[in-house]
Amino acid sequence: MNPSRKNPISWVPTTWFAMGLPFVALAAASSIMYKNLGIGDASIAFWTSLIMLPWTLKPLWGPFLEMYKTRKFFVYTTQLFTGVLFGLVALSLQAGSFFSISIAILAIIAFSGATHDTAADGVYLNELSEKQQAQFVGWQGAFYNIAKIVSGGLLVFLAGILEKRIGIVNAWSVVMLIYAAIMIILGLYNRKAIPEGSRSAAVHSRAEAMATLKDVLITFFQKKNIWFGLAFIVLYRFAEGQAIKITPLFFRAARSEGGLGLSTEQIGLLYGVFGAAAFVIGSIAAGYFVSSKGLNRKTLMLLCAIFNIPFAAYAYLAIQLPQNLYVIGSAVAFEYFGYGFGFVGLILFIMQQIAPGKYKMAHYAFASGLMNLGFMLPSMISGMVSDYLGYREFFIWVLISTIPSFLVTWMVPLKQVELEPASQKMNT
Repeated sequence: MNPSRKNPISWVPTTWFAMGLPFVALAAASSIMYKNLGIGDASIAFWTSLIMLPWTLKPLWGPFLEMYKTRKFFVYTTQLFTGVLFGLVALSLQAGSFFSISIAILAIIAFSGATHDTAADGVYLNELSEKQQAQFVGWQGAFYNIAKIVSGGLLVFLAGILEKRIGIVNAWSVVMLIYAAIMIILGLYNRKAIPEGSRSAAVHSRAEAMATLKDVLITFFQKKNIWFGLAFIVLYRFAEGQAIKITPLFFRAARSEGGLGLSTEQIGLLYGVFGAAAFVIGSIAAGYFVSSKGLNRKTLMLLCAIFNIPFAAYAYLAIQLPQNLYVIGSAVAFEYFGYGFGFVGLILFIMQQIAPGKYKMAHYAFASGLMNLGFMLPSMISGMVSDYLGYREFFIWVLISTIPSFLVTWMVPLKQVELEPASQKMNT
């Protein structure tokens, strides 16, 4: 490693915060926004899940990024572009057809965000040794999901306060402008902070890009035990994809509808306080745990269990309908700790079991896109399932839905990975 390269702590947190913010804004915060604006659960779940499709398809245009500039360039320019688009979302909420217009802009944000993620993953995989990847995956996950806390917690809390003062539409317009400002500031900072070392491969034409894409796909599916690996990637999040989409809607729904009847501010408080601390602790702890133990069958099963079992907390809430905010907050903290800890296993599996090879960045992007598909598909149908079953039976169904995750975790073949010390990589 070149001694002049920047410490990962100076750019990994800000880059993954910028990666998580638009994703979570589309997947979570927008759900509460549309709920408060009078859109039905089934429409919210379907459309806010469908617009996440670019995160699944991002490998298809990854090779074309190699034709221009550097990976760093695409990271900070997409951050700036996403900031501008959030500003347009703020304006669209004032229109009569706000839902269709804002959803269309959010879909463009998804394309920008997916492009950003491909480039950022490339920087991460090429700048850090495998040992460092394991060490910083916790920080990566922590700041990705701190963005989730900011979106689903602090900004929702702020929206709840503003709704009472300036109305729902104006409140969420202000929140979207805050998203815009944050992304633009991150883009300007990361333009200086991200290392210059990761340059794109020499792809000089569209024909070369298409040939590269073809080779990427062929070599990806030629990997040993790839179908077991893909089953693991897609099914690991099967229960999560359903629970995470419906939970804030369940919190917001009236008690007469089987919900908890919480205010927008209370939901923001739950995610911004209880969820924040639990998730950061869980994700950072998991990163160091896996870097010391390695990714083997025992650790992966433990990560899977910690990831899935906490969904029982939401089933408890749906059955008991407690009114005590501390009880509800404890359930959120329990689930978020498990989410932070267990999600690291999936990310590290992709990094070390799927990505290595000739096209490390492209194969990582392809696998992470399929990981998003494993979240998107159950999310799309979750609203219809919830409407059909009711909240109580829905969260019981979520617990049943954890079974595929345990099965694929038990069955997926694992290859031995030697974690190369950072000091050794510096000498090579």
